[in-house]
Amino acid sequence: MSQPLDRRTFLHVVGAGAAAMALPPPLLSASQGSAGRKPNILVIVADDLGYGDLGVQGCRDVPTPNIDAIAKNGARFTNGYVSCPVCSPTRAGLMTGRYQQRFGHEFNPGPQEAADSSFGLPLTEVTLADRLKAAGYATGLVGKWHLGFKPEFHPQKRGFDEFFGFLGGAHPYFGRKAGRRNPILRGTKPVIEEAYLTDAFAREGVAFIDRHKGGPFLLMLTFNAIHTPQQASPKYLDGFRDIKDPIRQRMAAMLSALDEGVGAVMKKLRESALEHDTLVFFISDNGGPTPSNGSRNGELSGYKAQVREGGIRVPFLLQWVGHVPPGSVYDLPVISLDIHPTCLAAAGVNASIPAEKALDGVNLVPFVNGSRSGAPHDALFWRMGPQAAVRAGRHKLVRTQKSEQLFDLDADVGEKMDLAKQKPEVLKDLKARLAAWEAQMKAPAWTRRQRRRRRTQHYT
Repeated sequence: MSQPLDRRTFLHVVGAGAAAMALPPPLLSASQGSAGRKPNILVIVADDLGYGDLGVQGCRDVPTPNIDAIAKNGARFTNGYVSCPVCSPTRAGLMTGRYQQRFGHEFNPGPQEAADSSFGLPLTEVTLADRLKAAGYATGLVGKWHLGFKPEFHPQKRGFDEFFGFLGGAHPYFGRKAGRRNPILRGTKPVIEEAYLTDAFAREGVAFIDRHKGGPFLLMLTFNAIHTPQQASPKYLDGFRDIKDPIRQRMAAMLSALDEGVGAVMKKLRESALEHDTLVFFISDNGGPTPSNGSRNGELSGYKAQVREGGIRVPFLLQWVGHVPPGSVYDLPVISLDIHPTCLAAAGVNASIPAEKALDGVNLVPFVNGSRSGAPHDALFWRMGPQAAVRAGRHKLVRTQKSEQLFDLDADVGEKMDLAKQKPEVLKDLKARLAAWEAQMKAPAWTRRQRRRRRTQHYT
């Protein structure tokens, strides 16, 4: 008699079948679509997911068939970056399409009770939700916000019609009384959530799509998985009992929950006949904080909170059936700032944006489908306090308080060989580019206040 499949084998088999059945038809022309409707937009953000933590990125011990299917049905960016190696600044850049240093949003705030009084995405900035709401989109945010605690910074004051989630940087996954200082909110009212939090966010994402399937809609589904605290439901832990490292085991279970949550949302799109009418992005907000949460950054050096590749290069996937060739692999550098203008272009929103508020991102679709050649960006930049970096082509300059190092990422993705002395002209050019970029940026509006508390240090 055949043996029952363990959870991981089952997920591999089901995922392979689902991906095969979900293959899209040939590309549509620019004028084609379902009754000429504007596309829905779904932006899925994971938290602290490492570059090497997905099956499509080379992971072998944790199946992620549902997330992988987004890449198989669309595009995977091998050099996909976020604009900061920690979460709140990355989210500020994602929401605005602008380097967050332009408006002083350079650091995480720390826990709410220690945050600077000025912390929050400045009200002078226009969000993606603002622009799409003005264009007739229903807008919803499910999950983590981390862009301000005060009422004026609440998601429903920043363009979102609906909100279910929490305002802080992290949240426990279990417990009726968990997160009392940082409650789960439906709109502005605290609620008691009985379900495992990743499952709850998936449930709410599915419900939002069901309510607004007449479209168009923007759903930003910002999971807190796999951020600490490391808490996993037995439902997911049971499939990874053979992983002996308890940290990796819990991370695997949390990632499996995230993958099932993504699968539930994508299934709802298919069941509602919306997959062909929905632009989908999947990214992580920064690289993995290896080894503290069991995530892995593959061959990359460095971790979360560092401008090394492991802190800023992340899983970065795009699906838009009929507009992006399935199974595309795009190798030129792109950044999370590109999501905002890509969504505007897909929605046909020609917003009048003042020069002083110009977007730093670009529409990625023409680059992926081959209708536009060349590199999306001449250079990309990062800064978080004394750390800074610039990448132009294959070369990257990394600046810390102690050194300036130059790397050739095409030959040395692990950033092991400093070429500063061998290539002084390249070093000089990148230093000049970085200086010119920094001259356009503002000083940080706050610095993170370091207040270590036994109960809150994991939730910042």
